[in-house]
Amino acid sequence: MRGYFAIGVEGISKPLNLGNLMRSAHAFGASFFFVVDPAFAVEETRASDTSDSSQHLPLYVYHGADELTLPRGCALVGVELSDDAIDLPSFPHPMAAAYVLGPERGSLSPALIARCDHVVKIPTKFCVNVGVAGAIVMYDRMLSLGRFARRPLNPRARPEPPPPHVRGAPVIRRHAGASKDA
Repeated sequence: MRGYFAIGVEGISKPLNLGNLMRSAHAFGASFFFVVDPAFAVEETRASDTSDSSQHLPLYVYHGADELTLPRGCALVGVELSDDAIDLPSFPHPMAAAYVLGPERGSLSPALIARCDHVVKIPTKFCVNVGVAGAIVMYDRMLSLGRFARRPLNPRARPEPPPPHVRGAPVIRRHAGASKDA
């Protein structure tokens, strides 16, 4: 899969949910994990983070939305069940993205929503557990940006293998204002 992603949560209050989400992030190949204004010490996640993800991917702790820093070019994508959010199955995932989910019994703060480049929603009747929501978002990203064979129309048919990767000609990028002779 090309690009990279991170996942985080704002205002989380249950260590087991955070550990579950961190374990899923590790399993799906996240580049880093972050929390904004957690209600407990993140070390309390050991009981549910059975993959010990903090040993395998960086964990950043921010005390507020204004402290959140992301790599240049990384889009912040809020995950929120709201009427104006984009349905996740219709969302074109950015190549570099950091997904942020809200707390267990609430929504993303207005300050964090204002920082988001995109807001998506999982089209469900009501909110699901934050760990489940994060796993759904990461799975959708993997399906969208991964190289998988198309699903057959007939449920008894076997999927075709994905097409082989084809490398194109080299792409030479020049900085704006650079001369062709340089």
